Amino acid sequence: MPGPTLIRAPPPDPNKSLIENVLELTLLTSIGPDIFTNTRELWHPPGARGVYGGAVIAQCLSAAQQTLPTPSPSNDHAVFLIHSMHCYFVLAGDSAIPILYHVERVRDGKSFVTRTVQARQKGRCIFTTTLSFVKEGSAGERTIDHALDMPADAVAKLNEALEEEKANGGTDAEALRVQASGPLLTKRLGIENTISADTSPEIQSKKTRQWVKARGRISSSTGPAPHLSALAYMSDSYFIGTGVGVATNMEQEWGAGGELFSGGASEVSAKGF
Repeated sequence: MPGPTLIRAPPPDPNKSLIENVLELTLLTSIGPDIFTNTRELWHPPGARGVYGGAVIAQCLSAAQQTLPTPSPSNDHAVFLIHSMHCYFVLAGDSAIPILYHVERVRDGKSFVTRTVQARQKGRCIFTTTLSFVKEGSAGERTIDHALDMPADAVAKLNEALEEEKANGGTDAEALRVQASGPLLTKRLGIENTISADTSPEIQSKKTRQWVKARGRISSSTGPAPHLSALAYMSDSYFIGTGVGVATNMEQEWGAGGELFSGGASEVSAKGF
């Protein structure tokens, strides 16, 4: 019977964070160029159809990052960072067998690098993505940057989650809404609605907040790549939960089935579920 990995997984590296060990890849040079596989068994969430999608997203990003041009005098020591990543879930992944990640080097330009990655099992594509990397600093001296402000109490909330988990030894983590295990420490802070009560049909006025922190310290020796992979791992969480959580009575308001994901909740449907 095939196992969850092609090669026996080595012991976890104590010098790396848990998320780095979880997402570790093995380069399969004996099979072909730019082919990678999961070093460790991937997580299959309880009740899910297949492996956790965030792990596949993150490992595709990691595989593509490993094929980027190496900074050197010939390219002015260019460092390329992920600019966009378009993902498509095709089939449910099976955690009992390995995944092969096939990277295609579409183009290496002076300012942009393009890669496509297919995740395959049993010869079939289960996930495909196109990634664009941009040269760091290529936008020039004057740029337009915008983002939501980080809440002032973000660090305090994360420290609170850590203290709660430590005090309870993980035994009462569910009641505290703190994830007791896994590569990320997360704490759900509930649904906010600044306009109306929870029974209001104004779903668009509601939002949920989730504080997330990697367990341990992510390595900095290899640059931002492992940090970006950790963000990619996290990206497949909370979207459906948010869509379901803000609806007080889905079956009455939208009917049973997938209508929640086909109308105004475009942020949810874009995840490919």
